Amino acid sequence: MAHNPLVSIVVPAHNAEVTLARALDCLLDQEIVDWEAIIVDDASTDRTPAIIAGYVERDARFRTLRSCASSAAGARNSGISTARGHWLMFLDADDWVDASFLAKMLAALKTAPDAVAAYCGFRRVMPDGELTPSSISTEVAIQPFETFARQCAVCTHAVLVDRKTIVELGGFDASLRTCEDWDLWQRLARLGKRLVMVDEPLAFYRVSPNSLSRNSTQMVADAEIVIARGFSPDPRVKHPASAHANGAIEANGRSASEALAWFALWNAASDCGRGSRSIDPRSLRALPAGRKWAREIAEVVFDGLMAGSLSVPAQLAARWDRFGGPLAELIVELGKVWGDPVAGRRAQYHLEQMLLDFDDLAAPRKLERTLGIRVDARNPTSTELPEGIDQIYACLMIDGRIEARVQFGALGNVTRRHWIELTLNLVPPERLAPQNGAGADTSNMFAAEALSSIAGDRSDRDSHFGKLARLAAEAQGLVRSSAEPAEPHAAPRRKPAADGHDNDRTSFWNRHFANEDPWNYGSPYEQEKYERQLEILPAGPIGRALELACAEGHFTRQLAPRVGHLTATDISAIAVGRARARCSDQPNVDFGVLDFSADTLPGEMDLIVCSEVLYYLDDLAELRRIAKKLVEALAPGGSFISAHAFVLRDNPERTGFDWNTFGAQAISETLAATEGLVLERSIQTELYRIDRFRRLSPGDAATEPMIDHVPIRAPIEIGVARKIVWGGARALRRDVARSERRQRIPVLMYHSVADDGPAALARFRCTPAAFGSQMAWLRANGFHAVVSEQLEWFIANRRPFVGRPVLITFDDGFQNFADHAWPTLRKNDLTAEVFLVTDLVGESARWDAVSGPPTPLMDAGTVRRLAGEGAFFGSHLATHRAIDGLSSSDLAAELLRSRMFIERWTGRPTTAFAAPYSVTDRRLGRLARECGYRIGFGGRHGPADLDCDPIDLPRIEIRGDRSLDDFVAILEAALE
Repeated sequence: MAHNPLVSIVVPAHNAEVTLARALDCLLDQEIVDWEAIIVDDASTDRTPAIIAGYVERDARFRTLRSCASSAAGARNSGISTARGHWLMFLDADDWVDASFLAKMLAALKTAPDAVAAYCGFRRVMPDGELTPSSISTEVAIQPFETFARQCAVCTHAVLVDRKTIVELGGFDASLRTCEDWDLWQRLARLGKRLVMVDEPLAFYRVSPNSLSRNSTQMVADAEIVIARGFSPDPRVKHPASAHANGAIEANGRSASEALAWFALWNAASDCGRGSRSIDPRSLRALPAGRKWAREIAEVVFDGLMAGSLSVPAQLAARWDRFGGPLAELIVELGKVWGDPVAGRRAQYHLEQMLLDFDDLAAPRKLERTLGIRVDARNPTSTELPEGIDQIYACLMIDGRIEARVQFGALGNVTRRHWIELTLNLVPPERLAPQNGAGADTSNMFAAEALSSIAGDRSDRDSHFGKLARLAAEAQGLVRSSAEPAEPHAAPRRKPAADGHDNDRTSFWNRHFANEDPWNYGSPYEQEKYERQLEILPAGPIGRALELACAEGHFTRQLAPRVGHLTATDISAIAVGRARARCSDQPNVDFGVLDFSADTLPGEMDLIVCSEVLYYLDDLAELRRIAKKLVEALAPGGSFISAHAFVLRDNPERTGFDWNTFGAQAISETLAATEGLVLERSIQTELYRIDRFRRLSPGDAATEPMIDHVPIRAPIEIGVARKIVWGGARALRRDVARSERRQRIPVLMYHSVADDGPAALARFRCTPAAFGSQMAWLRANGFHAVVSEQLEWFIANRRPFVGRPVLITFDDGFQNFADHAWPTLRKNDLTAEVFLVTDLVGESARWDAVSGPPTPLMDAGTVRRLAGEGAFFGSHLATHRAIDGLSSSDLAAELLRSRMFIERWTGRPTTAFAAPYSVTDRRLGRLARECGYRIGFGGRHGPADLDCDPIDLPRIEIRGDRSLDDFVAILEAALE
């Protein structure tokens, strides 16, 4: 009984005398020997039959057939009909596979018994023998049918497939001149069975100038048939998987027309590689024009150029003259078809960068918008900028070797001094010194020369810096002519007196009262507290009363009518003067300056009131001493009333103020433990307690105190609210500042804070309630907010971050930041940095109009007000266009204009920017620095750390469709 081989290999051959031997030899080299090869001679008229006969005679595993199919598909079908192996492979006569191909593919199939096929990566082989990088589609292993419905994602001979399945599917469709392998793999995938991936380039595909795959018109016509089949039922597949019975899913816009457009784009690029144009640009209309597709479009064009120009990546830039013209026309036409020239320019930038990344720039490369050159790092010379070029890609050379690569936006000629400055930023000084030791001070000479670069180059109108200076002047002119008036920024905070008496209590309090009403005594919150102190007064007449720390007399005026005689005192003569003036019509009040800690208190008092001041004592020992003085100053049976806030230091598990001192709980406990004092009544709210103690008379017995729990009804102003941690704290800022140092910091990115908005923008919109929960969590867990300028300082000085810092950023500058986010931030003692789209301030987010009604943006007046309240602002550029589609000149103009307007509105230097859409490119960082920025946020995701480039920092997007638990997990991960 004849042995059936494990693998059958079908090799169609038509006039293949030049390449056939290489293909058959690779089979003889296989590590697995259990195979048969069926060589199908498809009407060859050269020496192909003789070569086949030689191999058949040499090795019995080779068999031959004659065919008149005149097509690879028909010849392969003839081979399939006589194949006996369990597994089937199709090897064209001009291709080959690695010696380990069968062994590795069969090993992969053995580990996946449910797989119907295995596939591997492949490399193209150019006529000059050069190999392209490996190509493999991971999507085939994940969702094979959805992939093959849209593209031919594998090379024909990179697949080892079950023979019986191929026979049941009917083999190749011989009516297709091209794409017949794609059609077969699509039918195979429709069965819903698994394809296993071998992630190695084991297949080699020879590219020939006469290959049928270079007939783009035929390729697109056949692809249209295959794609149409993929998006509809296919009666040729008798038992499709139920999920694929009706064809591919047109999810997220990935339709049949789009799939065909991608294939047409590849063929159009291949045509350009041959220096021709045959694809109608209108066939590309269905390509997605959005910025997120720009790189993928460039990658498809890049691959098509390789195939069409018969070039490997390292050769493409040098061969630009062969295809640059048709390619530029194609991209311009693509922009016209989309109705978006910027989208075409974006793809152009990506493509040119990719080309030059592979090139050694042995000679200058002038592409459409990029000049690629080599520069002697030790002795650079000026570079003229050719017309139409707006970026330079340079290899900095030392001793004939590439030391560094640099890409930057160029507005004009690059002078020698400009090159020196660039070189010093990229090349270590020791590398600039000649190896023989002569001229060891070269780097110092360079540095000295570079110092004058900007000043000198600005006077040269045709230089980069000369043109940058003109753009800056134009931006300044726009700012000056703006209808928006310049107003001074909010007055700077008064600095503490530099008198060296910080430990002098009198000086301390006089500084506090240098400005009138430092604690907003007339606020509803304070007045409600005064009402409750009056409510807790003892019943019956009160003869002599003493008020300690009367401040400016607001409570004094309310207390005076309730007592016979009141002595009001304060340590600050300034405060006492204001109190005396406020109560001038109260004849029963005397005023005096008194330090109740150091001075003797008047005695025989029926009532002493001392509120909101005992926190400022040095420690509890001093408080105990003061408590004894209070007992001595009270007449027997006299009352002492104290109102103080709860402080986290006493009990971090309950709501309290985050002050670095003891609070109401410790004060009350200390007073209650003082001999001769007993608590009679207490009015307690979530934020403070008001206690009335009584000095016991001889023989008097203490009774159980009456405790009243009451709500706070008065609104709490922001100055008070920002120091409150509701529900208690898991960590205190001052504690973590003492104990924690870290290398990373979370930079949070928000957009909109609102309850409603377009459904398509839900991920960018956080509800006010959710945002409030997030900020409260930060506050309760010891986080403190920093701004970008502080972040830059830590990175520049390589200083670990102290405690638990967080930088909270908002893109776009929506009005709902002012309405919802800013009050919440202030309430939690946090701040944020908002990146404004300056040309649209006061208008709406028109870039989102396709998703629904655009969200209103803050106007300049709101920006100015919030800046005065402690918010910070940076640039989101001027128009919210993605920067990778802007010319270098437009990019510089937006950077300059945006910065200058924000500085006008806020009165502060603007040094930070965030790239719109988080899209960046290699030009942005250097241009941003030249335009006055020191810190920037691009498209990378994750926490920032001390090793980051401060002009390209990552952020963490806080999505509106995520829970508080997700938010907590993100922050906790950043703390690790």
